[in-house]
Amino acid sequence: MRIPRSWVAPMAKRIIDDLIREGYIEPAVPEKELLSATEELLLDELMVEDRLNEEVREILREHAPEIEQNRLDYRRLFELTKKRLVRERNLVL
Repeated sequence: MRIPRSWVAPMAKRIIDDLIREGYIEPAVPEKELLSATEELLLDELMVEDRLNEEVREILREHAPEIEQNRLDYRRLFELTKKRLVRERNLVL
């Protein structure tokens, strides 16, 4: 995650407050429930890259013998694999 986890709650609060103030939304649930759902959504989106990185590490672990045998650049393979998955899944990082 590129931003501190502690920033998520204030970000969610600001987003909800701005949307309500500008009249874009009229909450149908209590504000605490709306804030909680917004925080969860933000965290999930912010952690997409973390989950992707872990998946790439797992893929490369499965191919570790080949990588070592052929003396391939792990960092380069990591970046190429990550780019491929981002493109295939239409992810926005």
